[in-house]
Amino acid sequence: MRAPARALLVVFATTCLSISIATDTIDHAASITGNQTLISAGGIFRLGFYNPPGSSDARAYLGIWYAGIPVQTVVWVANRRSPVVSSPGVLKLSPDGRLVIVDGRNTTVWSSAAPTRNITTKVTAQLLDDGNFVLSSDGSGSSQSVAWQSFDYPTDTMLPGMKLGVDLKKGIARNITSCRSPTDPSPGAYTFKLVMGGLPEFFLFRGPERIYASGPWNGVVLTGVQNLNAEGYTFMVVSNADETYYAYYVSDPSALSRLILDGATGQLQSYVWGNGAWSSYWYHPSDPCDSYYKCGAFGFGVCEVGQPPKCSCLPGFKPRSPEQWEQRGWSGGCTRSANLSCGSGDGFWPVNRMKLPEATEATVRPDMTLAECRQLCLGNCSCRAYAAANISGGISHGCVIWGVDLLDMRQYPVVVQDVYIRLARSEIDALNAAG
Repeated sequence: MRAPARALLVVFATTCLSISIATDTIDHAASITGNQTLISAGGIFRLGFYNPPGSSDARAYLGIWYAGIPVQTVVWVANRRSPVVSSPGVLKLSPDGRLVIVDGRNTTVWSSAAPTRNITTKVTAQLLDDGNFVLSSDGSGSSQSVAWQSFDYPTDTMLPGMKLGVDLKKGIARNITSCRSPTDPSPGAYTFKLVMGGLPEFFLFRGPERIYASGPWNGVVLTGVQNLNAEGYTFMVVSNADETYYAYYVSDPSALSRLILDGATGQLQSYVWGNGAWSSYWYHPSDPCDSYYKCGAFGFGVCEVGQPPKCSCLPGFKPRSPEQWEQRGWSGGCTRSANLSCGSGDGFWPVNRMKLPEATEATVRPDMTLAECRQLCLGNCSCRAYAAANISGGISHGCVIWGVDLLDMRQYPVVVQDVYIRLARSEIDALNAAG
């Protein structure tokens, strides 16, 4: 093997020779095998083959982990579905510009997706200090030359600067999927991903079943995610014609932070490294009211500290099955107390501090004011509710209209957003009279 034109760091042990390539890049003339690794320029991340701690066999995976901490914490696995079982594994660049892993029999066990750009003879693969492993089409390392990158194919971990969502230009969906177990990084039962619809919203799946929703993005927050903002962190959702994604960033580049999808609990958990250990500072789902569809149609959850969780019906609605409701059987949801007239006799009642209803089938009108949205909703017999689509800057921009049953709502003790529920005039008069 001929290494790139960078130094080799040779470390001698008592009985064997361990070689670590002190570089962050490989090209067509180099490969990674056995206990050789790449290390990012700032010494933050390391890439190489590893055996999961505690595993009972010799399965080997190509992974990326933190280089400067004593606990091996893997953040990305290339061949999580196809471990190397015939050692040694070798990572190299193929003639057509793909990254490939071959086993001891020279059988390909994994290859990267086809490059998105034309490949030259100068193609390189570089491990960056943000944990991204980037295939550069011309060896320049510039963002314009990226032909493939590991950040487009996450495992169970999201790192600062990584995008989670859909890239329509590339035709890829960036999801995180839990590992089967601590000793088996193959895909587990849980997946967290964006579901395209009216407003950006992320869902946690257990197999095909939705078990948690982030709530729609309203320009400021994901309305079902509380306590997300922390000092030193910036969170955002970007949605345009080319892509929709969630990302987070840290102000201190030396801070080690990660978000994982835990395979045992199905929770999204955020960790920061400090004092020689990983500390969790945020997790979701975090209480019973986070359970997807817990309160059925037109119902909403209320979870307060020191109080048992409960479901309530929206104003102007009543339990569909009062007997089940009394027994805390809430999934049947609520039904209207009075039928709509489908005309000017109907009105709207504001419900505040709400996680917005699921909006995957809602209609967004970014050009409308709330007043215009109200009139549009009133003139459509199928319209159930409306709300501002974006409240950034403390101003309502556009609107979102629900023409389907309102699902997956909850109310918070702090201000989130108002939802305007369509009710019969008799119900509005009764609510006004009740104060």
